Amino acid sequence: MSSQDSFISEVTEEVRRDRLFRLMRRYGWVAVAFVVLVVGGAAAFEWQKARARAEAEAAGDALLNAQSEDAPAARAEILAALDSGSAGRNAIVRLFQAAAEIEAGEEGRALATLEAISDDTEVPSVYRDLAVLKSVMISDAAPEERMARLEPLTKPGNLFRLLAVEQRALAEIELGRTETAIETLNGILADAEMTESLRRRASWLIVALGGTPEDA
Repeated sequence: MSSQDSFISEVTEEVRRDRLFRLMRRYGWVAVAFVVLVVGGAAAFEWQKARARAEAEAAGDALLNAQSEDAPAARAEILAALDSGSAGRNAIVRLFQAAAEIEAGEEGRALATLEAISDDTEVPSVYRDLAVLKSVMISDAAPEERMARLEPLTKPGNLFRLLAVEQRALAEIELGRTETAIETLNGILADAEMTESLRRRASWLIVALGGTPEDA
């Protein structure tokens, strides 16, 4: 390479560096702002995770402390005063509250607690469905009314489907529809999602009604 070519290369390189420095001075703040946003966003995300974890742990500790109360009426009062900070966690607390009220013989209060859960649209559907099922189990409403409330829970895919079907069979028995109830209970026995405890209950009930379990 001649001295002239070398000189041209050096000048070209110097021009490139000069342009780069000018670009950095002009747009460098954009890169800095981007880095700050990324780092700040990551820090905020981690802070939110830590805060949510701390709130969940505090709610769990409060629930466990309430459950340590032996007297069901007092336990229900403690649980009623708890606020866990989210609709889902509060629904869990209210379900425990209803259980304590039932244990204390206060079915009316338990029904009101369960109705409040099932009517709250901010509560996850699984807790609303469980509240409906538990309310039907302790309700003294007419069998037809209980069956109507259970109907949405008996749809395929519902987590409490077979338990709802079992409660429907009990309502059918109250209505004197023995053959229909036996058919309903045998449908439970034929279901692949049936649990062992549910199989035993359905089989015993079929036998008590004078029928024959289809899995016998």
